Amino acid sequence: MMIKINLQSDVPLYTQLSNQIIEGIASGALAPGEALPSVRSLSSDLGINMHTVNKAYSALKQDGYVEIHRQKGVVVQLGLPNADEAYYRQLEEKVRPLISESICHNVSEDALVELCRSIFKQIRSTGKAT
Repeated sequence: MMIKINLQSDVPLYTQLSNQIIEGIASGALAPGEALPSVRSLSSDLGINMHTVNKAYSALKQDGYVEIHRQKGVVVQLGLPNADEAYYRQLEEKVRPLISESICHNVSEDALVELCRSIFKQIRSTGKAT
């Protein structure tokens, strides 16, 4: 899986890294039980601080996407829970500002839904190609 970090972005590096790993899991590019690179290795490959990678891995662990083992290192969680009511509440909290921002920029509901549909399909098809 290719990870791209944008050093010019306003999005924190650990968030960029976390988001790309989650997308890798969602697309199937990262399989359940698959080991992720060590903190040292990934930080060296990406040219970023080890603490940044460690922070991303810790956030992914806290959200249940990975497990951290002393011997195996960081591995993709074997079974992610299905969305429940609490998850949908969190999702709404994250999506609501994006919808509001879109409305402020005169993005139509249809255009926003089509964009979401397109990204959804793109993520799903990415993992199949690799």
